[in-house]
Amino acid sequence: DTFSFRLKFIFGPSAVPALDLVDQRSVTRVVSPSGRTAYQILGSSGKLYTCYSSCHFCTCPAFGFTVLQKSESLLCKHILAVYLSQAMGACQELTVSEEQLTSILLAEEEDEG
Repeated sequence: DTFSFRLKFIFGPSAVPALDLVDQRSVTRVVSPSGRTAYQILGSSGKLYTCYSSCHFCTCPAFGFTVLQKSESLLCKHILAVYLSQAMGACQELTVSEEQLTSILLAEEEDEG
């Protein structure tokens, strides 16, 4: 359709996989009582990735390689899925404690380390 064609034109190969993630309701907005927010995306491989829309960052390998190292793209499919799900009102919502959010963030750092 015209919408996905426009997305492909603007965002390239990330557009269709990102739409698939939104369609599958794979994006969850994780919020703590203080208002800190992160997004968790269940990737097509079954792995959970964490995105931070506030600083435009994703923990997936594609983001690290194509965005940070090679500067071939502005975003990965997970970040695009976050933005699309926000725009379409298709985000799951999960409220967690400050401690739970901290452990989510620390778990990602341990995976990277």
